[in-house]
Amino acid sequence: MENFTYFNPTRIHFGRGQIAAIDRELPAQCRVLLLAGGGSIRANGVHDQVRRALGSRAVLEFFGVEANPDYDTLMRAVELARREKTEWILAAGGGSVLDGAKFVAAAVPYEGDPWEILVTRGARLRSALPVGAVLTLPGTGSEANGAAVISRRSIRQKLAFIHPVAFPRFSVLDPETTFTLPQRQIANGVADAFTHVIEQYLTYPARAAIQDRFAESVMRVLIEEGPRTVRNPTDYDFRANVVWAATWALNGAIGAGVPQDWASHMIGHELTALHGIDHARTLAVVIPSLLSVQRARKKAKLVQYAERVWDIDKGTDGARAEAAVAKTRAFYESLGLRTRLRDYGVPAETASEVAGRLKARGLVKFGERGDITPEVVEKILRQAA
Repeated sequence: MENFTYFNPTRIHFGRGQIAAIDRELPAQCRVLLLAGGGSIRANGVHDQVRRALGSRAVLEFFGVEANPDYDTLMRAVELARREKTEWILAAGGGSVLDGAKFVAAAVPYEGDPWEILVTRGARLRSALPVGAVLTLPGTGSEANGAAVISRRSIRQKLAFIHPVAFPRFSVLDPETTFTLPQRQIANGVADAFTHVIEQYLTYPARAAIQDRFAESVMRVLIEEGPRTVRNPTDYDFRANVVWAATWALNGAIGAGVPQDWASHMIGHELTALHGIDHARTLAVVIPSLLSVQRARKKAKLVQYAERVWDIDKGTDGARAEAAVAKTRAFYESLGLRTRLRDYGVPAETASEVAGRLKARGLVKFGERGDITPEVVEKILRQAA
């Protein structure tokens, strides 16, 4: 196990009626910017609950944060927050709204061009406004980490930053607020969370028993409860388990002291930027192909994954590793996510285009061993066609 420092300052309020906890979290006289998406929180009752919890505090509202939040949209929220001297950012929505809130909170006090926050992956951040969150769509884990991914559609870029100042101070996770979500969004969330675990687990052995067993348990919960909650959207227990699993998939715990990959996310972000494909669906395309291409390098963990997660304990190591990759593809497909580029109308030349875009930004050696080059990226995407 590698050395690590584990830090997670986010206080979680989980369960029915927990939106009321906002009143205890925010200073009585603070000025709040409420950030939200397209308006679904008005229809599902979340907006009313949030406003009741905010009481007499001065509240500004900014709706319109997109899926894959857009930089230009968020900069309008930054300007509003600066002009009105906002002291807190409160996100009410899914991972895109939470990511947007983190960017707004970091950009408001930032003295340079806020785009630098993303170009430098947060390296120059020194402070941010405090952020609170009401999660209405499980999957990204953004409610309990310091990372955010932002798109800039005008230049077809999708970049991320991560910094301790971006952690939410608190997050409210009430599974009932997710009951009215479309099936597609819930399926995406399950797939996204599952892939987050794979990125931190399917690398090479680090003799990190706690992290491995914890990661395996999160994956098994998502495999068991994910399809159930897609089919039964108002079953509280199914949904609660998925919400909590998604948080633990990316709150830093299972990735502490172990090698991590994240190549599928880097490749997937390019597919979203170029073709507008849902983030989770890009991962469902890339992961099976990446695992297949990197199978020899990842064999030890793939065999462990086959046995502990999929109960595949017979056959040669190579056969078990191959079967685990097939099971992974089948799991995404069982959720309704297609796993081939052709399913999304993506042309074959996209493989070389994505490789070229990553190379142009200096991303020429990544993955847990630094052995995923632009040439390997092209191979992965051609196999995913």
